[in-house]
Amino acid sequence: MVLKITIVLDPQSRRRLHNSQMAQEQIGMFQVLSIDFCPKESHVATFVDPYSFPILYHPNCNNLVKEHMQSLAQKAGICISLDEYPKIRYYRPRDPWYEPAVLCSHLARFVQEEIDSYARANPDFQTPKRSPAALLIIDRSMDLYSPLVHEFTYQAMAQDLLGIQEARKTTYKVVLNQGQPDEEEKEMEIGENDKIWVENRHRHMQDTIQKLMGDFRKFMDENPHFTQTDAKNATSLNAIKDMLAGLPEFKTLKEAYSLHLSMAQECMNLFQERKLVELAPIEQSIATGYDEQLRKPRNVADQVVRLLDDDAITPRDRLRLLLLYILYRDGLLRSDIEMLLAHAQLPPTDGEVIDNLVHLGLRVHRSLKDPRPVPPPVFAKPAPTSYSEEYGLSRYDPGLKTMLEEHIRGTLDQSLFPFTRPDLDRADSAASIDQSAASLRAKPTWAKTRWNSSEPRQRIIVFVAGGATYSEARSCYEISQQTSREVFLITSHLLTPFFFIRQVKDLSADRRRLNIPADRPKPRAPAHLFEITRVPGLADQNAAPVDAMAGLRLGPGAGTSVNKYAEPVPPKIPSNLPPSGGDKVKKDKDKFKDEKEKKDKKKHHFFSSKKF
Repeated sequence: MVLKITIVLDPQSRRRLHNSQMAQEQIGMFQVLSIDFCPKESHVATFVDPYSFPILYHPNCNNLVKEHMQSLAQKAGICISLDEYPKIRYYRPRDPWYEPAVLCSHLARFVQEEIDSYARANPDFQTPKRSPAALLIIDRSMDLYSPLVHEFTYQAMAQDLLGIQEARKTTYKVVLNQGQPDEEEKEMEIGENDKIWVENRHRHMQDTIQKLMGDFRKFMDENPHFTQTDAKNATSLNAIKDMLAGLPEFKTLKEAYSLHLSMAQECMNLFQERKLVELAPIEQSIATGYDEQLRKPRNVADQVVRLLDDDAITPRDRLRLLLLYILYRDGLLRSDIEMLLAHAQLPPTDGEVIDNLVHLGLRVHRSLKDPRPVPPPVFAKPAPTSYSEEYGLSRYDPGLKTMLEEHIRGTLDQSLFPFTRPDLDRADSAASIDQSAASLRAKPTWAKTRWNSSEPRQRIIVFVAGGATYSEARSCYEISQQTSREVFLITSHLLTPFFFIRQVKDLSADRRRLNIPADRPKPRAPAHLFEITRVPGLADQNAAPVDAMAGLRLGPGAGTSVNKYAEPVPPKIPSNLPPSGGDKVKKDKDKFKDEKEKKDKKKHHFFSSKKF
């Protein structure tokens, strides 16, 4: 028998298998399949574990952190699935004053131990087939702007604004054939099999709409089912949706276009209704540190107060703006925060969200005479000299993207992102010197016109503890397209702004309300395993019933509602029971033995010379 499991067994379970004679006789080969993850996209995988966030950051979950990080390290076996033995680097904050600041260093050590252990047991795993991969381990505290800033690329904007259901499958309800007799509401899946989605999800919303309309016009040219009048009217999303309703012979294509045209139209409607066109510029100035004129932003407080007073902006967006402003100022006076909450007409419970950011490394409150300056950003980027005005509301790049760019250039600060093995620092420095010397004699890499697709690409695996955003997923794809690297994003779960705020709020909730799997009652074995059964023909009619699980009895009254997980107790035998079948057989054997000895004695006397 070949035993294959999808998760690394804990040491106790390994010992039980190793010491069990029955297991050794039955199992011919034991193999661990490193597939304990859910591939969401071609280069994005999650563990579908939103409980990872409270375990890592909730102050009352400290006793769960070590075991959880060991579990995450085992799941990092995705490196094994990719057949990569990577060099590991991790995020180490400059000012580690908060407790989870050591999270990445411990997690990196656990991952290194797991991969080293696998490499020792599998020598072939250490054979490099391409340039060694890099595994970059970061956590959510490295970049708190990314889950709060409004993103205007198609996927991130749709996940933020629309009611997309995110589970094992991503689905969205859309009305098909609206206004027609066969109108219906259908829940449609959005995934890798949807070519329109894959092609447009990382485009800016403006480009997405233009692409959808351009593709539809191309479709009209290839299909003579429209009149010239119809072609001239195909200038808006609503007009195209109405024209698609008259195409029953192209049902699949019609439904796909109806889905994405509806999603794009709904996103733009909400963009106007929620005044995001006014909210986004100040968000970008706060997150980037420069305004639309590429200068240091001025009158930020006045702009924030004005927007907090606007009834057209939803309470959820007001809270996001207030959180961004506190991040920008690196904390405020407690009285100022209370005044801003009241001015924004937000409930006092939203103050818990603000206070809980302290667990992610933000000093929320300042004293009146606090002399500390605003700390520099993790990645100090100079303001660009110019940018496209049509993308002025998308100037902010997640910290993850800057980290990848600096890693590829070889300029990533090793004090901020050290290796798990100090010798790799020196090895990388020596390799850089060798490459610089070789570049004087060989053709430089920048002289290549394009990357040779036949060459294996070096891989970069980014693991984000505590959840990653859709803008960070987009950044991984963009770096893969722009460079010779292939970037993969691994995380416990994907975050939307609303879900991130909800999880931050739960950091002050009673742990019992979080329903963390480790706090749930332990699963019980099925009751039928402990039922008493009679085995006919093997016992006397008056014998006690045979307990099929007597050797595995877990406590008094096993098979009933009594606690089945008590210490093992041997079965009690009543003293008034009649002799069992086993006792009768034993007596018969003793009687037969005595009669045989008497016969042997008589034979001996008969052949002897002694006479009686």
